[in-house]
Amino acid sequence: MKRFLLTASLFLGLAFTLNAAEMASPNGAIKVNFELNNGVPTYSVTFRGKMMIKPSRLGYELSGAENLLDGFTLLGQETARQDETWKPVWGENSEIRNHYTELLVKLVQPSTDRYMNIRFRVYDEGVGLRYEFPQKGKLNHFVVKDERTEFAMTGDHIAWWIPGDYDTQEYEYTRSKLSEIRSLLTKAVTDNLSQTTFSTTGVQTSLMLKTADGIYMNLHEAALVNYPAMHLNLDDKQMVFTSWLTPDAQGKKGYLQTPLNSPWRTIMITDDARKVLASNLILNLNDPCALSDTSWIHPVKYVGVWWEMISGKSEWAYTHQYPTVKLGETDYIHATPSGKHGANNANVRRYIDFASANGFDAVLVEGWNIGWEDWAGNSKEHVFDFLTPYPDFDIKALNDYAHSKGVKLIMHHETSSSIMNYEKYMDRAYQLMNTYGYDAVKSGYVGNIIPRGEHHYSQIEINHYLHAIKRAADYHIMVNAHEAVRPTGLCRTYPNLIGNESARGTEYQAFGGTKPGHTAILPFTRLQGGPMDYTPGIFEMDCANGSHCNSTICGQLALYVTMYSPLQMAADFPENYEKHPDAFQFIKDVAIDWDKSIYLEAEPMEYISVARKAKGTDNWFVGGVTGKQAHRSDITFHFLDKSRKYEATIYRDGTDADYKTRPQSYKIEKLTVTAKTKLSINSVPGGGYAISLIAK
Repeated sequence: MKRFLLTASLFLGLAFTLNAAEMASPNGAIKVNFELNNGVPTYSVTFRGKMMIKPSRLGYELSGAENLLDGFTLLGQETARQDETWKPVWGENSEIRNHYTELLVKLVQPSTDRYMNIRFRVYDEGVGLRYEFPQKGKLNHFVVKDERTEFAMTGDHIAWWIPGDYDTQEYEYTRSKLSEIRSLLTKAVTDNLSQTTFSTTGVQTSLMLKTADGIYMNLHEAALVNYPAMHLNLDDKQMVFTSWLTPDAQGKKGYLQTPLNSPWRTIMITDDARKVLASNLILNLNDPCALSDTSWIHPVKYVGVWWEMISGKSEWAYTHQYPTVKLGETDYIHATPSGKHGANNANVRRYIDFASANGFDAVLVEGWNIGWEDWAGNSKEHVFDFLTPYPDFDIKALNDYAHSKGVKLIMHHETSSSIMNYEKYMDRAYQLMNTYGYDAVKSGYVGNIIPRGEHHYSQIEINHYLHAIKRAADYHIMVNAHEAVRPTGLCRTYPNLIGNESARGTEYQAFGGTKPGHTAILPFTRLQGGPMDYTPGIFEMDCANGSHCNSTICGQLALYVTMYSPLQMAADFPENYEKHPDAFQFIKDVAIDWDKSIYLEAEPMEYISVARKAKGTDNWFVGGVTGKQAHRSDITFHFLDKSRKYEATIYRDGTDADYKTRPQSYKIEKLTVTAKTKLSINSVPGGGYAISLIAK
C-alpha cells in the first residue's frame, strides 16, 4: 500500500516578506513552526497546543569561513504528505506505516550567495529535521566548527542520561532533573567514574525526558551517514540543549561537500510511555533497503564461547607468550599453552553439540585467531590478521562438524580499533568466511582508535563502520558490531546489520554488576536506533571472577521479549542451562522475529511489559522486566485471537526470589487462556516474568 501527495508553493514574489511557515502532523497533535527572526532560522514545536520546544536556533559555525547562522532570506517553501506501508526484512512488526507531513524551507544568505535548506517531517509521534545543502551558489567544500541546532526546553524536566563521551556508551543511566546534570557530571569526573571528553554539561543521545505534566520526549538522530555523531550540550541556565558533534583528531567536526544532507535530528513527543517504545520514527527517517537481494539475511539465536572468557573461566589467548614474528608466520609449536584457551576444538564441539541438541542456529567463537596475547598492547596496530587460527582451532574441521549438525559458526573479528589494519584484511577475511560457510560476524572495536587521536564517534569512524557493513553485504555476511557508534536506524537501509552493542551490556554483570533498572531504560534510549546484542540468559549469577549478576532467572528470560533483537544469545554455559531445563525451555521456545508487537505497560527505568506475535504463526510471547522496585503486572490477553484458546506457560519470580540472594527462585505454571483472560503477576526488584502462548 502506498499513497503519496505532493504540493509545492514557491513564494517567489514574496520571498523577502514571508518569513514563517507552519506544519502539523497527520492527526494535528504536533505542530512545527519555522520562522526567520531577523535573518536567524528558528523553529518551535507544540503538542496539543502546548509548547514543547521553545523557539530554537538552527545553523552552523564554519571553520575558516563566514558562519551559516544568520543573514538568511526565505526563498520559498515546499510541502508534502506521505502515507505508505513498508515491510522490513526482520523486525518488531511485519509491516511499518510511514505517515507524515513535510515542510521544506529554502534559504539563501545573500551576502555570500550560499544556500541552505531545512526539511521538517512531522509524524503523529514526533518530528525529524535535517539540513540540506544543494550544489548551488558559492558553497561547495566546507569544514564544520560547530553545528548549532538547539532544543530549547520548557522546564526543568526529568532526564535519563549518560555522560557525553566520544568513544563509548557503556554507562549506567542516571535519572535526574536537567538542573542537576552539571553537578552530577562534575562529581563523576572527579571520582573518575566518567570518561567524558568535552564538558560537564554534555549528554548522549538517545536522551529520554519527562515533563512535570507527564509528557514524554526523546531526542536522538536518524540516518547518521558521513557525519560525526551528535551529543547534546546543556545550558542549564536557559535550559537549552545544543548539538555537539564528535570532533576528529584535529578538533574539526565534519568535512562536507555539496550536495549533501545532514542526519535527521529527532524529537519524539507523546503522553504515553508505551508509544515511545512502539515508535518507528527513527526507522522511517532512514532510506529504504539498499540491497536488491535480502534472501540471505535471517534472524539468529545462538550460543557461544564468550561468557566463559568474560566471567573468568577461560581466556581468549592460546598462550601467554607473545610472538615476535610477523602475523601469518607465527610458530606456536614451541610456545607453552596457557591451558585456559577457550576456543579449542573439543570445547567448540561441545557448544556445537549443545546448539544442535537445543535448536540453536549458531555458535559464536571468540579467541580463535592469533594475536590475543598482546592485543591491547604496543603491537595492536598489527596484532590481528583475521585469517590465521590458533593451532588448537581447526577452522575447516569445526565448520564441517557444525554444518553436519545443522549449525553455523559465527566469526569474530576483534579489530582492537585498528581500523586501517582491518580494512586492509577485510576482503580476505570475508572471503575466508565464504569459504568455510560463515554468514555472520561479530566485530569489535575495543580501545583507542588507530591512528591514535581519532574517536569512535568521529566522521572517519562513522564512515568505516558503514563501509564494513556495505562490504559485508557484498559477501552476503551479516554484521553484529560491538563498540561501534550507537545505531540511528540504518538497519532499515542495510538489514544485514542485525545487531550492535553500543551500550552497557550483560558483560558488565561480570565486571562488578549493573543495577536493576538498566534493562528497563535501554528500550527507551539505546534501542530507539536499532536492536542491541545484549547477550541475556545468565542463569548462574555468581561468576568465576567473583562478580554477581544483579538479576533473577525470570528477569533474564523476560529480556528475550522486552529487549528486541533479531540476534539473541543464550549467553551462559551449557551446564548452567542443564541445571534448570524447565526455565531454559522458554529460551528454546521464544521467537526472534515478529509479526506484531504490543507494549502493554511502561515507565522508564521502572518496568516494561510487551507482547509479541511470532512471525508466521498464531503464537505469542510476553515478557516483563522490573527496575529497583517490585512491580505487579495486570495483564489482559485482548491481543489474542478471540476464536482460539492458548496454552500459556508462565515463568515468574518465586515468592522468595531476590536478585542478590535467591536469583534462581522461580515458579512455572501452565493454564489455558483466551482473549478474555486476566492475570496478575508480581515481579521482584531486578526480576521479571515471561509467558509463552501456544495456539491450540
